[in-house]
Amino acid sequence: MPRGVVLLAGLSLVFVVGAAVRPSPNAATRALHRLFQEDWEFTLQEDPLFATQVGDHRYNDRLPSVTVADFERRLARHRDFLRRLRAIPRDALRPADRLNYDIFERLKRNLIEEYEYRAYLMPISHISGFHVEFPELPRHVPLQTVRDYENYIARLRAFRTYTEHHIELLRAGLQAGYTLPRHLVEYIEPTLRPHIVEDPEQSLLFEPFRSFPPSVPEGERPRLTEAGRAAIRDSVVSAYKEFMEFIQKEYLPRARPTIAAADLPNGAAFYRHRIRQETTLDLPPEEIHRIGLDEVRRIRAEMEAILQKVGFRGSLKEFFEFLRTDSRFYVDTPDQLLKEVSYVLKRMDGELPRLFRTLPRTPYGIRPVPDYLAPRTTTAYYMPPPGDGSRAGFYYVNTYNLKSRPLYEVEALSLHEAVPGHHLQIALQQELQDLPPFRRFFGFTAFVEGWALYAERLGLEVGFYQDPYSDFGRLSFEMWRACRLVVDTGIHALGWTRQQAIEFMAENTALTLHNIEAEVDRYIAWPGQALAYKMGELKIRELRRRAEEALGPAFDVREFHDVVLRNGAVPLDVLEGLVEEYIRSVQKAGRR
Repeated sequence: MPRGVVLLAGLSLVFVVGAAVRPSPNAATRALHRLFQEDWEFTLQEDPLFATQVGDHRYNDRLPSVTVADFERRLARHRDFLRRLRAIPRDALRPADRLNYDIFERLKRNLIEEYEYRAYLMPISHISGFHVEFPELPRHVPLQTVRDYENYIARLRAFRTYTEHHIELLRAGLQAGYTLPRHLVEYIEPTLRPHIVEDPEQSLLFEPFRSFPPSVPEGERPRLTEAGRAAIRDSVVSAYKEFMEFIQKEYLPRARPTIAAADLPNGAAFYRHRIRQETTLDLPPEEIHRIGLDEVRRIRAEMEAILQKVGFRGSLKEFFEFLRTDSRFYVDTPDQLLKEVSYVLKRMDGELPRLFRTLPRTPYGIRPVPDYLAPRTTTAYYMPPPGDGSRAGFYYVNTYNLKSRPLYEVEALSLHEAVPGHHLQIALQQELQDLPPFRRFFGFTAFVEGWALYAERLGLEVGFYQDPYSDFGRLSFEMWRACRLVVDTGIHALGWTRQQAIEFMAENTALTLHNIEAEVDRYIAWPGQALAYKMGELKIRELRRRAEEALGPAFDVREFHDVVLRNGAVPLDVLEGLVEEYIRSVQKAGRR
């Protein structure tokens, strides 16, 4: 059970989004909705890439402006939005809008704090940022008309300025003491080199010009192709060369030799902010570290039971080594791995109605992680749909270094990233038309990742993990998330070294050494984010137990999942209130 949950004072909760009959909006409601609309429009204007992602195509020819002055201007605007929110009498709002009010305030406070800690001076890492995201642009923009192609070319041309802005941010970070750890900076060069090509047609960004859709007239294609080729040569390739030189000659020599967030300016307070932001809980790192150690001990005991079940004669450490090295657990080709993943998810698709009343309409697909990113990124990730129905969500599977992608992990990993995990939750949230846009497209990591980890366990309820090795893989993934509580706090607050973190994870998980090193470096680069998974899952499981005990035979898992999901991603204390209201409503209806 999670400890130390802090509830928002006076938080009014709503059990059902929307009402059958709504009263005429009063002045407070009108002011609130006007504020939401202004804030949303500001968000789309400031981040044209995000606007495209959520299906607003007014800014498809632009990239964001990300100078230091831009972030200072945005901070002032967000403070003004928060001031205006607090001037609205909350008690005059209907319950659903009180919840909108509270979540908007929480999101805005988190964002303002992030700006105040100047996190924008570290806008990239070895696995994230503009330099690894931009080559994926063709997959995330419309390319059906001449205008679409002209917009795409305009963004290619703007990339050089976009890169120069990022260099400005990183230089300001060098001056202010906000830099990435040096060993992570060494990993950046391999993510840049594939995009520095002699021939523009070798660039991933040239792909849309190889095959035009029928809706683009034949007569326009040579012009668009030549414009795209020139933009890649003169803007994109040139910018990557400039950025490579900056990283090698200027940034790397001055990057910090330490790895902890606590070593940044005002670092201890910054890490506490990251804990609040990522977990939605105000817990000290020492408490989270202890929770992690408790979970590690519990899961180890369950792992030991599986060793007995399969008749393995040896220690848990020796069993880990057996799993990492025995060829039966590994495939020889990327296609084989993708087929295994596809089979698992097609089976789960058929079981979803046993667990859920409401399923998303938006489909999902499976893709391999791009080659330029695969060596230094994680085992898998999920890319949400845009929200306008034009594209599916995608589960990206890392097919690099197949000897680090064991089959016993496939069930838990796939249920986490696709269904009933990320895709089911995020696609449903985007389809909740009664919510304001900021709630459909933003959220809280502890809910999103906590749900996905909870979803792994749901496989037990519908016939997955029958193979004890696959069940051990599930436990290994749960152990992995428990270890994150220990390792993330250890690194960023308690003085752990990188090697100490690697050894702890090697001692307690069946992850391959390659995956362990990639994961530890991810935690170093992204302080606090890794805490969200286990803290969120623990809270969802606690709330389910509470509902099961309170309702007895009246408990319906499909109804419970509706309660958890139908308000989108919310802070954990808000979710607790929603579940408590659900329990009371069932009891009041006399269904027990």
